[in-house]
Amino acid sequence: MMDLEHARLVLRGEHGLAVDRGRIVREAVAVVLPDLESRGDASILVRRLRGR
Repeated sequence: MMDLEHARLVLRGEHGLAVDRGRIVREAVAVVLPDLESRGDASILVRRLRGR
């Protein structure tokens, strides 16, 4: 949760984007799922879950 809050503050402070944590999570999921679909085993999600 601390990393998520930090990301929110960076988005606001450095990029002028006032978004809530839920929006950040939704956007992250929107990026990760297509990557999983198109890259399969090579996707960032699979690699992270496998610890690579």
